[in-house]
Order: sequence, then structure tokens, then C-alpha cells
Amino acid sequence: MSTQYDLADPQAREAGLAAAVTAVRRGQLVVLPTDTVYGVGVDAFDSDGVQRLLDAKGRGRDMPPPVLISSDTTLEALATELPGWASGLVAEYWPGPLTIVCRQQPSLRWDLGETRGTVAIRMPDHEGALELLGRTGPLAVSSANNTGHPAATTAEEAEEMLGWGVEVILDGGPSSGSVASTIVDCTGTRPRVLREGAISVAELSKVLEGLGTELETEPDPGDDSA
Repeated sequence: MSTQYDLADPQAREAGLAAAVTAVRRGQLVVLPTDTVYGVGVDAFDSDGVQRLLDAKGRGRDMPPPVLISSDTTLEALATELPGWASGLVAEYWPGPLTIVCRQQPSLRWDLGETRGTVAIRMPDHEGALELLGRTGPLAVSSANNTGHPAATTAEEAEEMLGWGVEVILDGGPSSGSVASTIVDCTGTRPRVLREGAISVAELSKVLEGLGTELETEPDPGDDSA
């Protein structure tokens, strides 16, 4: 049975953040608001917790969750061989609705699933999410929904779908949008959109042109991460 906390209430906010940090440290799942849709998260370095996240979502290890971070400086600790144009995208869109797929640092000791040496990373533009991430460190986060269903845009929707498997729900009010982040693969010589989301392909193309590169292919709308 999950406990819900209203982030708009200062007293409940602090209690909720503290409870969420405790839950994360125990390898339990928490629901958090982001600037796109609600997410369900767990300590990215807790392999058992990540498996609980995949089980709660009804996903296999072939669909590893992205990792949310609170600062763009953390990117260097998680990713390697990042092209200059990828750094340009981060500077343009973080914090915000852009997820980048990078080659992960080989020294990392985590198990997010079948990642083939990559990791998807995002810095959300949401005060509550960033405050939580600042206290917990990187969280493996996927959209708060059962696979195949629309992503939750309210805490109530998240609780209805995932409340049975979640310890804490942070209620940040209705999401500002119902569209998930745009995912860009940055592991090749040119950027490739894996999912078109809150940032359009047309907008990305314009920005990338200014960074001296262009998109490789059209997006695949199948992923449902936050």
C-alpha cells in the first residue's frame, strides 16, 4: 500500500521527500512527477530494485529504463565518448524533455537490463523531481503506467495503475503536458531519434544543423519511458 504526499504543502513536501529517499535506499519503488509525465523510479544502482521496476511495469530486460539525474555534471560520470553535438543538445534542452542514449562508463556497476553498454539519461525540468534526485542520486525511471497503457499525468492515475507495488507517491499536481520526452541516440556518428516526444523532429533538426550535423533516420514511437 503506497503513501501519497502533496508537494504543494510545505510540511507534506518535506515528509514526502524524506519518505521517498528512505524508500529508494531500501530498493523500493517511488512515483515522482516530472516535466513530462509521471515516472516510477528506483535506485539505478540497485539491481534487485530495477528488476522490481521492470516487473511492476510488465516489461522485460530487453526494455531497460532510462536514468534521471539532477545535474548535467553527473552526465560525465555516467556516459563516455559523447559527441560534441550531443553536448550541444544537452546545453540546449537540459533540464527538459530530452533523453539521450549514450555509451555508459565501463566502470559502472549496475544492471539496468540488456543495455548493450549504453544508458539513456535525462535531467527533468521539475523542481520536485530535481530535489528528490539531488538527495538520492541517479534513479532508474520509467513512465508511471502499465506497459501498453497511457502514461499517468496525475498522481491518482499513477496510483491506480502501480500503487500496489509502490512505496511512496509524490503528488506534484497534473503534469504540464501528456507527451513524454524525445529520445535521441547519441552513440553513432550522427544523431538518431528513437522516439519523437515533447521536442519535435523539426525543432531538433534546426538545432542540430546549427551544431554541424543532421538526423540519421525517422523516429520509432514505440518506447514508453518518461
